[in-house]
Amino acid sequence: MIAPVAFLLEGSSLLNLFVSSNPIHIATLLLLLAASIFSWTVIFAKWKLFKKIDQSNNKFMRACRKATSMESVALATEQFRESPLVTVFEYGFEEVSRQVKKSRTLFNKPAVERTLQLGISEEITRLEKNMNWLATVASVTPFIGLFGTVWGIIDAFNALSAAGSASLRAVGPGIAEALVATAMGLFAAIPAAICYNYYGKQIRDVGGRMEDFALEFLNLAERQYEE
Repeated sequence: MIAPVAFLLEGSSLLNLFVSSNPIHIATLLLLLAASIFSWTVIFAKWKLFKKIDQSNNKFMRACRKATSMESVALATEQFRESPLVTVFEYGFEEVSRQVKKSRTLFNKPAVERTLQLGISEEITRLEKNMNWLATVASVTPFIGLFGTVWGIIDAFNALSAAGSASLRAVGPGIAEALVATAMGLFAAIPAAICYNYYGKQIRDVGGRMEDFALEFLNLAERQYEE
């Protein structure tokens, strides 16, 4: 029973500290809280996205390697819409179909390669969505927390000057505010920085997999349509 009571008392003191803070410090804490909530929203959204991508990529690749023609692969793409490989395939298949319809053969391989690269670029752009916000939160929130720290120290010195004595009661609230702002800044920045690096690697891995798939696509197209 002691631990829950202590936690409640601690939470109550933090709440009182927040309520008794000056408006600028409250605004700083709210800004850090909003940045933290937003970054965690992006983090969980990316986690769900990459989980779906990994599963869809594996299933789509199995379907591709079992298929006997590009047309049969095209019929299977609707089942794996989460896979970036599907977008790359659709870009390439559209160009291949255009060439085959015109001359019944694959006569412009560089055009197919360029089209595949466009598909890869589109998917990389989609995967990188909101990554800049994680980088921003990771780099900016420590400085916002530092601002709150400096402001708290200024308040502490003002209280010390008004009290006329170097008592803990005079400087304690300002120092506490400063520490809370620092903690909030780090709480927002550290997960954002870690996840930015982690998901950046995930994006590079998916990009490499799309590049490999583009080569497989070209091999399949050459076997099926070149004379």
